[in-house]
Amino acid sequence: MKYHQVIVVGGGLAGMRAALEAAKLCDTAVISKVHPLRSHSVSAQGGINAPLGNNPEGKDDSVERHSFDTVKGSDFLADQDAVDVFIGSSADRVYEMEHWGVPFSRTEDGRIAQRPFGGAGFPRTCYCADTTGHVMLHCMYERAIRHDIKFYEEWQVICLVNDGGACRGVIAISIITGELEAFMADAVIFGTGGAGRTYGKSTNAIINTGSGMAVAYWAGVPLKDMEFIQFHPTSIIGTNILMTEGARGEGGYLVNNRGERFMKNYTPKFMELAPRDIVARSIQTEINEGRGFENQHVHLDLRHLGKAKIMERLPGIRDICLHFLGIDPIDTPIPIQPAQHYTMGGIDCNINCETVLKGFYAAGECACVSVHGSNRLGGNSLLETIVFGKIAGDFASRYAKGLSATGQGKAAMKKALKEQEEKINRLLASTGSENPAKIRAELKSVMFENVGIFRDTKPMQEAVAKVRELRERYKKISLDFKGRRYNLDLCRNLELEGKIDLAEAIAAGALARTESRGSHFHLGYPKRDDDNWLKHTMATHTKDGPKLSYSTVTITKYKPEERKY
Repeated sequence: MKYHQVIVVGGGLAGMRAALEAAKLCDTAVISKVHPLRSHSVSAQGGINAPLGNNPEGKDDSVERHSFDTVKGSDFLADQDAVDVFIGSSADRVYEMEHWGVPFSRTEDGRIAQRPFGGAGFPRTCYCADTTGHVMLHCMYERAIRHDIKFYEEWQVICLVNDGGACRGVIAISIITGELEAFMADAVIFGTGGAGRTYGKSTNAIINTGSGMAVAYWAGVPLKDMEFIQFHPTSIIGTNILMTEGARGEGGYLVNNRGERFMKNYTPKFMELAPRDIVARSIQTEINEGRGFENQHVHLDLRHLGKAKIMERLPGIRDICLHFLGIDPIDTPIPIQPAQHYTMGGIDCNINCETVLKGFYAAGECACVSVHGSNRLGGNSLLETIVFGKIAGDFASRYAKGLSATGQGKAAMKKALKEQEEKINRLLASTGSENPAKIRAELKSVMFENVGIFRDTKPMQEAVAKVRELRERYKKISLDFKGRRYNLDLCRNLELEGKIDLAEAIAAGALARTESRGSHFHLGYPKRDDDNWLKHTMATHTKDGPKLSYSTVTITKYKPEERKY
């Protein structure tokens, strides 16, 4: 059994920032499924928001205006006290990144450059060309190495140990050897990312299975607002790799098969810079009504920006187009379509990143502090990782430091280790007739088609029934490879069980919500219904599926109003 005062699960930006903060007070270790520099944070392209006022068109920006844009973008489902903390810390966290060495793009007079992003009243997105997450993650990892933070790479956490309401640590499997290990801790922080791969057509990395959310859910921690799934407007056809919103921020056009900039018909004032939920629905409407190309995509046209600007501001997506589509956006429009992108819901936690399980904290996309509500604005996700990563590390380390006794719960850890060993042995010995790859494919398909950009009652009822059918079929799977060393068949199918349970929480929450709000657009209920649905959905795990309940949205300064752009 290994022991650290604080264990952080997840080596992306939220996990890394939490670890750096916790290490100020406590012995801290990070457990990651992959080498930390292969975490999904590395793929964040367009930038990070802060109301610095460095762009001439944004000189009147303020914390107040950024906060209002965030609340309005959330379709008033965000908790406004959490948004106050979130946006109030934004400038300090961005300057901290600058001082730590993140090479932000610059204005002519040397300040951090800022570009427009969707749903924002001012250009406030700070950026490093179109590789912002990549450089932030490298900077953070170098700093973690400097501070001697211990990393356990290629370990997959499969159990969070709940010992009568107190968190005692996690059980993890070494992907390399297949051995199980009990990692005991006085406090645990999850920064495990989103659940994008529950869906087909996703911009998410293969590792984004939502396994951290599922492990917390199984341990008795509720999930919040899981029905709110963001679909990014612009992913390339085929692989669905992201084309950053920064491309539209720099002036890129969306064009249908008639050569029209069709956003003039949906949001004439904001055009391509409307929030993502609106732009994604507009693109899908163009495709559905026959104005797309090959009935599956429209064009993102950058040609008018010119070679010099594309090479300076958007070199990363140009490389992606060259390598994955064989086209150069300098002289050819990019074929794009909407794809699943972000999980607004997640592990329920408060402003301090605390959960109902004492000693267990969460930050980043796996968590739901509730600053994005029903629709996240671009540029706010990177900000969330470093704002709430810091807070999670601070509160977890002070909790661990304040305990009267450390290393509690050995009996619970040993019991959990034994149960997980038995579970894996059963899975390896299984001889069922169901093919897990087929179950995974059917799950992703039904979620994208039936709980996707446009939703309706009957398809969502079918999705809930299908997910329950898949859960029963999962009990009869068998694995092709029975060995322990690098058994990715085993690891992926441990995750598949969690994907199924998360999918049911998403679909059940969406089916119950008879209104349209942000990313959740219900064809049968196209209007927002504040009288009945201005509330958070809470999903608690039971052996028969999610038990839904609801909690209050915190409203402080901004009274709900119609969201117009």
